[in-house]
Amino acid sequence: MKIWKKKSQDEITECVFDALNNNINYATQNALGIPASYLDEDVFSQDETFLKTAPFMSSLVKNPNHIGCHTLGVSEGYFSGTHAIEKELIELCAVDILKGEINTYDGYVASGGTEANIQAIWIYRNYFIKEHKANLDEICIICSEDSHYSMDKASNLLVIAIRKINVDFETRVISESDLALQIKTAKANGKKYFIVIANMMTTMFGSVDDVDTYINYLNEENVTYKVHVDGAYGGFYYPFSNEENLLNFRNPNITSVTLDAHKMAQAPYGTGIFIAKKGLIKYVKTEEASYVKGQDATLIGSRSGANAIAVWMILMKHGANGWFEKIYILQKRTKWLCEQLTNLGINFYRLPQANIVTIKSEFIDKKTVEKFGLVPDNHHNPKWYKIVLMPHVSIEKLSLFINDLKEQKQLEKIN
Repeated sequence: MKIWKKKSQDEITECVFDALNNNINYATQNALGIPASYLDEDVFSQDETFLKTAPFMSSLVKNPNHIGCHTLGVSEGYFSGTHAIEKELIELCAVDILKGEINTYDGYVASGGTEANIQAIWIYRNYFIKEHKANLDEICIICSEDSHYSMDKASNLLVIAIRKINVDFETRVISESDLALQIKTAKANGKKYFIVIANMMTTMFGSVDDVDTYINYLNEENVTYKVHVDGAYGGFYYPFSNEENLLNFRNPNITSVTLDAHKMAQAPYGTGIFIAKKGLIKYVKTEEASYVKGQDATLIGSRSGANAIAVWMILMKHGANGWFEKIYILQKRTKWLCEQLTNLGINFYRLPQANIVTIKSEFIDKKTVEKFGLVPDNHHNPKWYKIVLMPHVSIEKLSLFINDLKEQKQLEKIN
């Protein structure tokens, strides 16, 4: 690891407070023109005896604004201390998790995976318009039918077409014949520029796309494309369960990735991460944001610096080795669950490197679904129910679920 070094709690605390001390202090400094302040002291405690040992809570109270993209080099100087922590976080993710080269990527902590995915598609849409003189009706998003609904949001917001590739019901692998047909049909309808979304563990199944399948067919058709990886779920999991994976920046065709720290990293909600190869984010720079130093190249604009600090703290507390251990434990629990389901003759889908197990709906009754909080693929007509092996999902809890299924099986035999 080039950047990711484990730190003690004391070291983490010192780093965060040093960063906060390099930000503006609303209480002691003259800050007349900033439309912000520390959190309302009539509602949120400013008790120093408590806050001095609580770096994240102190970050919330001091309320740094992380507007803009700090990897671009120019940002609001009022919050330069905590901006530096976010820059280190982005570099850590780009280099040590996604295998990029140092100082070759930009990014920021977004509100979530949805925003980060839209940010990527927005960038590529504008890139095609500016560099290739493309019209909106010549641009198309292409992704699998298992892709996150944020792709549909992006299509709607950015007024560009979307085509979804069929997947095999059992294996969740994209259909090559349908991919070829969709590309040919899109070309026949005037589409020349494609924004490809490759999934790094889908939300429902934990399935992973073979990005080379997309690339090979697009190259055969001699079309222009950009590839974004949606690792909103898998970004903090799959690179550790499958170190030889190709969904990272070692693949020259991949130029942006979404990660989502408020899933597997157990960070507060509002901690999605967007990372793109340098030279791309400029295509969404909002020059009209003239009162913002460095202007703004993000979809969200103002955002909480505390959220970026939270993710940085979590990664530094565990270190890379601790993170591998965390994923190893979840892999073992997932394997145990799959063995129990197999012994019961229950059909399910699971990618071997994933911690999502999705069970066919005919094997689970509604009482079990409600009792254990299983999530359907479709609330109106469920065909699958998923179990996500998050850190709180212990073997003890899974045992209760398996026992429930065994009782269900025995009742079926009696009836």
